[in-house]
Parts: sequence; C-alpha cells; structure tokens
Amino acid sequence: MTSSHPTTSLSSGNSLTLWRIVLLGLITGIGPLATDMYLPAFPQVEHDLVGSGPGSAQFTLAAWFMGLALGQFSQGPLSDRFGRRAPLITGLAVFSVASAGCAVVQNYHLFCLLRFIGAIGGSASAVIPRAIVRDVATGKAGARLMSQLTLVFGVMPVLAPSLGSIILKFGDWRWIFWAGCLYGLVGIAGIVSSLPDTLDESKRTSLSPLRIAGRYLTILQEPVFRYNALIATFSTFVMFSYLSSAPVLFEQVLHFSASQFGLFFGVNAAAFILGTQINGRLVHKFTMSFLLQTALAWAVVSGAVFTVLALTGFAGEHHALLTCALITSITGALGFIGPNATVMSFYHHGQHAGSASAMLGTLQFGIGSMSSVLVAMVPGGGAIPTAIGMMTGIVAMGLADLMRRRFARAGHISE
Repeated sequence: MTSSHPTTSLSSGNSLTLWRIVLLGLITGIGPLATDMYLPAFPQVEHDLVGSGPGSAQFTLAAWFMGLALGQFSQGPLSDRFGRRAPLITGLAVFSVASAGCAVVQNYHLFCLLRFIGAIGGSASAVIPRAIVRDVATGKAGARLMSQLTLVFGVMPVLAPSLGSIILKFGDWRWIFWAGCLYGLVGIAGIVSSLPDTLDESKRTSLSPLRIAGRYLTILQEPVFRYNALIATFSTFVMFSYLSSAPVLFEQVLHFSASQFGLFFGVNAAAFILGTQINGRLVHKFTMSFLLQTALAWAVVSGAVFTVLALTGFAGEHHALLTCALITSITGALGFIGPNATVMSFYHHGQHAGSASAMLGTLQFGIGSMSSVLVAMVPGGGAIPTAIGMMTGIVAMGLADLMRRRFARAGHISE
C-alpha cells in the first residue's frame, strides 16, 4: 500500500483542529485509563470485595476487555446510522454510570458485571474516534492524524498508574472509579461544546440486522482489512500481555514500589508515543508498509532476546534494568505498527468506517483479552509469563504480515 491517498474533508467546519484531535485522544484514552489506573489497586480490590480471592482482580480486567470487544459490534453500526456524536455521548454516559456503580458495590460478581457494562459503553470511545479520522482523511494524511491521535491516547498509560497511586495515597481504590466517572462526564461536556458530527447525512446506513451482518462479513472477507487488522489485533495482544502481567512482574518479581511502578509505566508509554510520532514524520518519506515491516522486525528481535533471557533466568529479579529495557523496546516498536496497520485496514471501507473500526476493535479486545488468560496459565516464575505472552503476539503479527505480503505479491492486494 503506497503513499498516494488523498486527504478528503467533509467540510471546513468538520475538519480536525488541534483541539478536536486532543479531545478525541482524551476520549480514546478512556480504555487505557480504566485499565491502567486501578492496576496498583489490585491487592485492595481482592481484599475488599465479597466473593473475591487471590488472582481474581485479573478476571475483573478480563471482564472489562470482553465488554470492550462485544460492545464494539453495536457501536460501529450505530455510529454509521446515527452519526458519530450521539452514540459517543451515550456510550460515555453508560461508562460514567457504571464507574459510579463500581465505586459503591461490595460484591465481586456485581463489580465484574458493572465493569462489563461500563466497557460496553466505553467501547464507543475506542470505535468512534477512529471512524471520525477516517471520515476526514485517508492515506498518509490519515496516518498522520492517527499518529497525532495516538500521541494523546498514549499519554494515558503514562498518567493512569501514577494517578491511581496518588489516589491510593489519599483514599481507597473506590475513588479511582469516581475519577473515571468524572472523566467520562468531562468527555461528554467536550463533545457537546465543540465536536460536530463528521458523518454526512447522505452517507448514513441502515440498521437492518441482515445488512449489518452482511457488512461485517464483507469487511472480514476483504484481504486488505483482514491481514492488516490481524496485525493491529496482535499488536494489542502484545500490549495487553504486558499490562495483565505488569502488577505481578514489577511488584512481586522486581519488587518495585508503587511510585516506581508508575514511573516505569511512564517510560514505557513514552517509548510508545515516541514511536507513533516518529512514524507520523517518516510516513511522508516511506510507505506505511515499509515502516510497519521494519518495526515488526525490530519487535521480533527484541521479543526473541527477551524470551530467551527470561527462559534462562537472566531477565528478572536480578536484572531489572535489562528486563525493563527489552519491554520498552518492544512497546516502542508497537508505536509504529499499530497506527499503520489501522489506517491500511480501513483503506477500502470509507463508507462503513464505523463498522470497520468496530470489527477491528472487537478483534483487538476480544483476542487481546485472551492474553491475560495465557499469562495466568504460563508455568514458571520471573519474567517468563510476560515474555511468553508478548512473544506469542509478536509471532502472530509476523505470520499475518507474511500472509499480507504473499497476497500482495500474487496481485490480490496492494501494498
């Protein structure tokens, strides 16, 4: 896939100004905020909720990821039918109410249910901003906007664990969910005050179940979407493997304090952000496919080294700096892979960008949520579960890219 895709803007009033990009990035950040901010509180959550036990906090994270995955099936078609604005506001409202519920419940199973419901609402924040980018720009312009969006989105993993640790110093874990509720309400205020709808009335589609099913099937059958979406999906799997194993790895294996835990999250997120921004600059000089393949090779090398060192016991408690450096190297590569694979997957789906974004998000969070199960099942201690989880996703990305290039060489798809 080459560089000659033009920018298409629906109208000057609907163009993405700097403030609107920041707003969309902050809204997209609901996912990592609601994921990362309560990671430092896992021990307290397991202690306080009735019906919970050791390791049960990881399953609250899985409930959140599954809600994000399933919710996006509805959010995409809704945004293609009713526009981007109304479904986004509704989704944030559901997220805010569910977050408030999580802050007051006492029962573990009800807490998981509310996390699931909140994720269904919050899934709008994952689907619709990407569809908005596709509404106003394609090709290199789209990749540049996606990188800018990812920059703001990437700040959340920097701030969220540290913010969670700060809240825990002054209150208990329930205040973390009150903060999430407030964040959603602020997002609604921003949308109402300054974000117009970017989907023209003439381009809106029906909500017929048969047409929706047919649309999803068409999107999945289209090879440009299929292979690029798989690359983006397993990029998310790599990140989720890291996120789900981070509390155990850094607090129990590497013996980081809560502040050190938050600091490393910041360093890691900074590497991811740096990758997205370098990608946004280089996309003017190189094809998105070349940048993706280069970053993928980088991730393969870093992941292989990390896995070998983890299996031999060299990466872990006695080599914390090396362990952190290898993880940071991998997440830096993901900053190139994610934006390029996402933009390329939408290439043929401008009219149904919401549905394409929903399908991509469902794949990302559905398959990504399995990473926490994989990490929990991997035998061995130290850095082994983290390394195996991340390397599994890297290998899957490589296989998807090989299939994409095979179809490109056969002339079925373009690069």
